[in-house]
Amino acid sequence: MNRAHRDDSAPFSPAGTGAPGDGGPGASPVPVRLVLCDDHAVVRAGLLALLGSASGIEVVGEAGSGPEAVALAARLAPDVVLMDLQLGEEMDGTEATRRITAESGGRVHVLVLTTYDTDADITRAIEAGATGYLLKAERPDELFAAIRSAAAGRTALSAPVAHRVMAHLRNPRPALTDRERDILGQLSRGLSNRDIARALFVSEATVKTHLGRIYDKLGVDTRAGAVAVAKERRLLS
Repeated sequence: MNRAHRDDSAPFSPAGTGAPGDGGPGASPVPVRLVLCDDHAVVRAGLLALLGSASGIEVVGEAGSGPEAVALAARLAPDVVLMDLQLGEEMDGTEATRRITAESGGRVHVLVLTTYDTDADITRAIEAGATGYLLKAERPDELFAAIRSAAAGRTALSAPVAHRVMAHLRNPRPALTDRERDILGQLSRGLSNRDIARALFVSEATVKTHLGRIYDKLGVDTRAGAVAVAKERRLLS
């Protein structure tokens, strides 16, 4: 059984050759070095216990926030960061993923582990550089396999997530119209439907209709979600 460490900044010297989790002929498998990031201490404790039972996976650090995960990834250079998406207001998992992949030049792979499977969450995480996207409902053996795949740079997706990705590729959402972009721009300023209607000289009913279409095209169901995705895709001027 591997022992989970809270922090281990010592350089890692593999005993064998090849990708993490593999070994050369006659050599011991090279363990996947992993940093765990989740803002709930109880969840982290459960994952630490679970991962400690996995062969070939070594937890070298744990983080309770996005900034902590970014700092640990930079200092420890793990093979994989197991990343939750909802990490509080300071920095969410998507932004932490973006920074980790950018700062490491793609050498550190991020595997998202979350309960959220909306199109918007999946799209944002993948665009931020996540190697894989797993749901917390997965079985332990599927989690272990996904971690090893991510360490090797291979995409790992939960079945429902893969289905959503394929559906999106088969039926890409239409682009926003000029009017929808106008309304989205007003929405990003925090205006109410009434204020947007006044600013654009349209009725509130018209604003609501356009908002519904915007939500559908962006794959969201809230005003905040629409603004977040719009910023992510650079739809706001």
